[in-house]
Amino acid sequence: MAHHFEIYKDKAGEFRVRFKYNSEIMFSTEGYASKASAKNAIDSIKQNGPAAEVVDNSDA
Repeated sequence: MAHHFEIYKDKAGEFRVRFKYNSEIMFSTEGYASKASAKNAIDSIKQNGPAAEVVDNSDA
């Protein structure tokens, strides 16, 4: 798997999602109380991500 979403539990017991590309973590989400909420986050990223604009606040 070159890239994938991973649901895991953090030390506080919350569910989080991270996106990995070639085993490198590209981003992770906030913690969710339920696994269903984490899965909803993945669905939202898949649905809304391709159309999301890029906001560059780097002042470069």
